[in-house]
Amino acid sequence: MKWLVLVHVLTAIIGIGPTYFGHVLCRGGQRVGELRRSLELFGFLNFFPKIGGTIAVLSGLLLVWLDGWKFASFWIIGSLALYVAIQIVVVGLLGPMTGKLQKLISDPALKAEQELPAESAVLLAKVNVLFYVASALGLVLFAFMIMKP
Repeated sequence: MKWLVLVHVLTAIIGIGPTYFGHVLCRGGQRVGELRRSLELFGFLNFFPKIGGTIAVLSGLLLVWLDGWKFASFWIIGSLALYVAIQIVVVGLLGPMTGKLQKLISDPALKAEQELPAESAVLLAKVNVLFYVASALGLVLFAFMIMKP
């Protein structure tokens, strides 16, 4: 059981962790070349939430089942709801927005050293707000896991 708890905690950290780098990678004030590199790096980091997050949910459900907890407990339902909300923000909203942003800045006419065009800068600001939303939800999720009964 201790090994399953270890797997669950580590995969949760690895799964949600890259979201917190989004603030650094998608910060304002970047030039076109910097943002291109930042989005490329975020693409690599995005691998971890897909695998780690999935394993964390499955191991968490297995822990609940093996420990005999009821799935009707508030913290379990709340944790699953928070995880789904994070996925909606990250996969459903951030994914398409960062894809659009990447497409906008991939225009060969844009030079690496120039400032972002207005449309890209506005979209980048929206992306950064969504990273803050996902990070806040992640903190609440971790609090649920730590404070569970």
